[in-house]
Amino acid sequence: MRTLTGITPTGPVHIGNYFGAMRPAIEAQAQGDCFYFIADYHSMTSITDPHERLANTRAVAVDWLACGLDPVKSVFWRQSDLPEVCELTWLIGSLTPMGLLERAHGYKDKTAKGISPNFGLFAYPVLMAADILLYDTNAVPVGQDQKQHLEMTRDIAAKFNQTYGETFVVPEPVIRRDCGNIPGLDGQKMSKSYGNTLEIFADEKALRKKIMSIVMDSRTPAEPKPDAERNICVQFLKLLAPSDVAADYEARLRAGGLGYGDLKKGLFEHFWAFFAPARARRAELLANPDYVDQVLRDGAARARSVAAGVIRRARKAAGLE
Repeated sequence: MRTLTGITPTGPVHIGNYFGAMRPAIEAQAQGDCFYFIADYHSMTSITDPHERLANTRAVAVDWLACGLDPVKSVFWRQSDLPEVCELTWLIGSLTPMGLLERAHGYKDKTAKGISPNFGLFAYPVLMAADILLYDTNAVPVGQDQKQHLEMTRDIAAKFNQTYGETFVVPEPVIRRDCGNIPGLDGQKMSKSYGNTLEIFADEKALRKKIMSIVMDSRTPAEPKPDAERNICVQFLKLLAPSDVAADYEARLRAGGLGYGDLKKGLFEHFWAFFAPARARRAELLANPDYVDQVLRDGAARARSVAAGVIRRARKAAGLE
């Protein structure tokens, strides 16, 4: 079974990205036949600075490799290195009903927030469908917020197959329920757009300052906190520290006697230790950019070996050859 994951290069990776998407995707390598691509075409709906896009794309490649993505066990490439995806976007987009795209939650949410509507934003689900269908993908791990887009991909594939004959594999969604939404520093979902993130490769001094600046309530250290499990630092510790350590912090906070300053210091120490191996690997990768470029080139060649057959199949079905 082939699984596919797209990674949009929109800025520094934070722990919401890591626990919500990166770690589950990387762990899936053990099951084999995993495809991962850096969605730089998709980033064009939100980023217009070309230098920023290139820098973000390189950073995503380095960060995922540092966190454990294995280019031997999986296929890892940059989306724009296979322009076949743009041709397939047109082939399937020509059959995609306007009403389907108008119902997309992502489009409605972004325009409601004042983002100027454009073709890229409106047609985002079609490009996403092409990303998936081009590689004969069987399964796509998605969060609950992306489930609708995957359902649209299934509708688009079914429409093409109905019109031109069986051409595409219709993918199944794999909804990740164990991770949930990782909370941000303010209690909302962690997101760059909210400015409430903890970047996994942040500078030590900046990270310490950010953690120590997390806002707490006004209760004194001696006061028991019966709602300790809701404390944002405790929630982070459950992700970053051994289970018995996290449980001890929670118990001490609940009983009273643990100050918020000591709780934050403990969080920083476990955060820094958790990502220490990835930081070391990242430093090696940054010192060897040619290796990163070669990984992406090799991945693109492997991805094209699949995509070439699919696009040929689609062109023939549609009467283009």
